Amino acid sequence: MALEIEDKFDVPEGFALPDLGGVPGCEGVSEPLSHRLTAVYFDTSDLRLAARGVTLRRRRGGDDEGWHLKLPKAKGARQEITRPLTRGAKVVPAELASLVLAYTRGAPLAPVAQLETRRGITRLLGPGGTVLVEIADDRVKGTVLGDEPVVRRWREVEAELKEGERDLLKKVGKRLRKAGAAPADSVSKLARVLGDRVPAPPRTRPEPGSAGEVVVAYLRDHADALIAQDPHVRLAEEDAVHKARVACRRLRSALKAFKRIVAGTEDLQEELRWLGEVLGEARDLEVIRARFTARLDDLDPRLVTADARRRLGDDLMAREHDAYERIRRALSESRYFALLDSLDALAAGPPLTAAAAKTAEKALPKIVDRNWRRVTDAYEAARRIEEGEGREAAMHDVRKAAKRARYTAEAAGMSDAAERATEVQEVLGRHQDGVVAQGVLLEEAERARQAGEDTFTYGVLAGIESAEAARAQEEFPTVWSRLTG
Repeated sequence: MALEIEDKFDVPEGFALPDLGGVPGCEGVSEPLSHRLTAVYFDTSDLRLAARGVTLRRRRGGDDEGWHLKLPKAKGARQEITRPLTRGAKVVPAELASLVLAYTRGAPLAPVAQLETRRGITRLLGPGGTVLVEIADDRVKGTVLGDEPVVRRWREVEAELKEGERDLLKKVGKRLRKAGAAPADSVSKLARVLGDRVPAPPRTRPEPGSAGEVVVAYLRDHADALIAQDPHVRLAEEDAVHKARVACRRLRSALKAFKRIVAGTEDLQEELRWLGEVLGEARDLEVIRARFTARLDDLDPRLVTADARRRLGDDLMAREHDAYERIRRALSESRYFALLDSLDALAAGPPLTAAAAKTAEKALPKIVDRNWRRVTDAYEAARRIEEGEGREAAMHDVRKAAKRARYTAEAAGMSDAAERATEVQEVLGRHQDGVVAQGVLLEEAERARQAGEDTFTYGVLAGIESAEAARAQEEFPTVWSRLTG
């Protein structure tokens, strides 16, 4: 996977590339190159990929012929996944087809358009001949495939950053615009050739300034975030499972907290809980393995046995891989697709109540305050319990209430309330992490004991985790007094 950072421009037929040799930061310009490219684009019959800003193509010609999957643009860049050409020209490779399942929901993929491009390439060079920016001058013939093919022709210019800072791309764009180029109206060649065939998702617009507008925007953002993480989770990319799990938690928390604004979402909340649990196993193993690796690296090597390092490293990694396989299976099931369909339906026409029409500044602070009271009530209940497992479980409930209060405050745009809840969550989180780590160490130590291995290292780590949990527990009353005093 690579990041694609580029600017696209519409240009008239008589457009001439300006002299780019003097662009600050560049040391030269390459000799022009030319390619003939033929790309066939694949989508569902109702263009589900195009509707989400995803493109999947098989391209011949040029320096990078092969299969290309481009994910939706985020923060000015698109992520592109490439694979070599396959012998079959009409069947998408199974791996790439799986990476777009969150969009296709299992619907078949077939050719929908073909682009034939005559491309002229100019490269801006840096030290040692490094390519900094590649400028593609394209003359395109686009054909919408079908019973009655539709053909369009146009010319466009793309400037893609290969190395260096984005400011360099801005300088190139400025020269192109001065020469007569204009920012492109379409986000991609495919979008241009398909035109109004791409369906626009229907979406209800709540009253401006209302509580419903704020809540629905938050729900839509995190539904989009969950779907956007899907291919990254399938590829087991760093932090992808965490981001997807957080999106699930934020959605579920918001649906609970704002049930008086968006009603009738209990079934969706339950499905989000299920998905969070599916994602949670791999994430928890990922976190605990990294935690133990850091702990072992900090210890005197004489205190670390090879068997303990293996069990807390490679063995946990193997369990993590198994958990990822279970995630991939779950993300290919009809239950998951039904969940995504429900999120789409929620985004399109949220079941708003009469309370949704109230102004956000009046309605939302009351909900945020109500959720903070859940935190204080949970802590008061925990304080009445004697020390022990019951007390620890009650303090975990305080942490969960603080997390929900945080997400609610963030959704409402109340940063001070969110920071207060975050501080509670983080202190109690350190305590909970220590407790969980001790539990894993006891399990691994028992396995080691049964295998006849030395368990000394597990005892050392358990002592460290116990002390960490105790420090957080001792710190919490002081933090609580400061936040509530």
